[in-house]
Amino acid sequence: MARTFEDAVMAVLANPAIQAVVARYSFPFSNPQAGRAVSELCRVYGYRLDEIAAMMPGDRTLALGRVLRALRPELDLFLVSDAPVEDVVGARSRQYRRVFYHAEDYQDLHLSILKGVHERYDTPFFTALRKYSLKPTGVFHALPISRGKSVNRSVWVQDLVEFYGARALQAETSATSGGLDSLLQPVGPIKRAQELAARAFGARRTYFVTNGTSTANKIVMQALMQPGDIVLLSHDCHKSHPYAVILAGAYPVYLSAYPLSQYSMYGAVPLREIKQQLLRLKAAGKLHKVKLLLLTSITFDGLTYDPMRVMEEVLAIKPDMVFLWDEAWFAYGRFVPTLRLRTAMDAARRLKERLDSPAYRAEYAAWRQEFDAAGGLDEAALDSRLRPDPDTAQVRVYATQSTHKTLTSLRQGSMIHVADQEFEHRVRTGFDEAYLTHTSTSPNYQILASLDAGRRQVELEGYEIVRRSLQLAMTLRERIRADPALTRYFRILGPREMIPDLYRPSGLDAYFKPETGWQNLEPAWAGDDFVLDPTRVTVHVGRTGLDGDQFKQLLMNTYDIQINKTSRNTVLFMVHIGMSRGAIAHLVSVLSTIAEELDDRLQHAGNAERSVHDARVRGLIEELPPLPDFSRFHPAFLQTADSTTPEGDMRTAFYLAYDDAACEFVTLDRALSRSVAAGRTVVCARFVTPYPPGFPVLVPGQVVTSEILDYLLALDVKEIHGYEPDYGLRVFTNAALDAQLAAKTAGTLHLTEVVA
Repeated sequence: MARTFEDAVMAVLANPAIQAVVARYSFPFSNPQAGRAVSELCRVYGYRLDEIAAMMPGDRTLALGRVLRALRPELDLFLVSDAPVEDVVGARSRQYRRVFYHAEDYQDLHLSILKGVHERYDTPFFTALRKYSLKPTGVFHALPISRGKSVNRSVWVQDLVEFYGARALQAETSATSGGLDSLLQPVGPIKRAQELAARAFGARRTYFVTNGTSTANKIVMQALMQPGDIVLLSHDCHKSHPYAVILAGAYPVYLSAYPLSQYSMYGAVPLREIKQQLLRLKAAGKLHKVKLLLLTSITFDGLTYDPMRVMEEVLAIKPDMVFLWDEAWFAYGRFVPTLRLRTAMDAARRLKERLDSPAYRAEYAAWRQEFDAAGGLDEAALDSRLRPDPDTAQVRVYATQSTHKTLTSLRQGSMIHVADQEFEHRVRTGFDEAYLTHTSTSPNYQILASLDAGRRQVELEGYEIVRRSLQLAMTLRERIRADPALTRYFRILGPREMIPDLYRPSGLDAYFKPETGWQNLEPAWAGDDFVLDPTRVTVHVGRTGLDGDQFKQLLMNTYDIQINKTSRNTVLFMVHIGMSRGAIAHLVSVLSTIAEELDDRLQHAGNAERSVHDARVRGLIEELPPLPDFSRFHPAFLQTADSTTPEGDMRTAFYLAYDDAACEFVTLDRALSRSVAAGRTVVCARFVTPYPPGFPVLVPGQVVTSEILDYLLALDVKEIHGYEPDYGLRVFTNAALDAQLAAKTAGTLHLTEVVA
């Protein structure tokens, strides 16, 4: 039992098993044992404990509801009171699910608590699928494997049943009747499951996707964009984004992320870069064509934007901008208070509340007067904080999440979350068409059931399991940092290494310091431009003499440790909710073994072998090629041939490359790099995507620079999508470029004429 306000806050933060809170109408505030973390966490959500302490007892109870709802929105909150009804009902107590009275409602309170837990436990589609699997159904439609019919009597594929189990086949069906609902037009358990997911993730609407977040991105972007629209996106975005731009016929403006050349990876896109591109488009009279800003948060390496800050300042320039946050790797962020601050849906909610508040309206009026006197939207605006007009700004936010990547779901299980105030009357029809375009008419019901069950899990234990993964990640970081044998070869990259000082005003540079212990994350997550998610543990391995891909193969082939992302000299370990302390201990043990073997080999190495090792280490630590920015689209593939802004006509380049007569191959070598540096124009005809890391280095219509060629030549990865080793790099011929440029200048975009 918590006896004070601060006790209650500490209880819900410390005890993840709490599922409901029953608050009485009056109680004291303080507890001398309350730590700084409680005060700091409340502050970043906009609540000052000194102000709450000064409230009247009844008002303090209502404030407790607001604070607990902000920290753990999945909890059911109930209020028990003897105060007059008019003092506690209505908008003032809307954070509480229901108000009860001491003398008369004990049984109803008990039943309400049970009902709340049952509602979160309910999995409408998973339950319907289990019931369906028990029916003695005669199958007279497609899918012979349905009910296991095609394999049960077979003598050759019994191992399929043994491996997957009979129940999985019992649930396999292509029927949309019998209570199973249709994903394309849900009216039953799928519809209800999506509504529960929207509640869990703080969205107005949620849609299930069974083809992964690549498809989710295409659905959203096709729904929001039309041919001729301009979209802003990071140049190191996932390849599904530019493919979606091509399908929609939109024009991309690529945004440059800050480089981390010493680790051969990119960071994130500074807000200044976004504002600068918008002001360039505004000056050119094209701001009305800009429809969408797309950013990846978190990035593969764990860099997380401040979405509310980004959206506020962008809306100050373009009040009707639509935002798509690719949260493929961040589905878990909703379920821990600190991480939730950086999620798109929570930022959209807070932004809407801010714009609707009278206090902000007064703040905006004062700021606007001062801002206009200083010159308005000019170059100075790039370095000052902008505020959107509450009368014109619209909150239009979408997030795509790979549930299967970081929460419980079968592979390719993803979700689309919507917080768009214009959705119903401006987007709904187009969204439905895009969803029908990209969604299979034979969706995998097991994937849908796993999405439903995964939602149940995070509503009931998401706070606990995500918090545990954070603790394990911190343990891994500290175990490596504190072991002298490991630090000879391995180095954990923290905020200091991954985020330049300019974007870390909090000064947080490490999660743990020997002299001060664990650092407080809340100020950084509340105010820094970028933060580093602790669950992304990037380890620098350059001193081993092995590049990232070689180290990955060593871990996988020798020690059965699977990882995905590497750079030239780093490997990324992702600590997710399925991780255990044993797995962390095993990884540390393996790294220790590798370090010991390196020690032994180098101690017994001859001069020649040692020289080779040292040269290899220098090449991985000191002699790294600079990371190239996005270069530019060739004038033949700009929106107009005389365009002064950088949006590209990537769709034309993409389809022009289908014609062999318009293309040729060039050998990817130093000679080509020197030729390009000397002035030769080479324009890429395909997406060129090294994997890993998996983002396009070149896109159709982009000018190939010597810096890009040097970067590609320095890569050690074996898999480069879009590059054919037997032929070379596919580029456009000069004749095709001249013809396309002439057609562009003349206003003719008929591809058949371009290559004639």
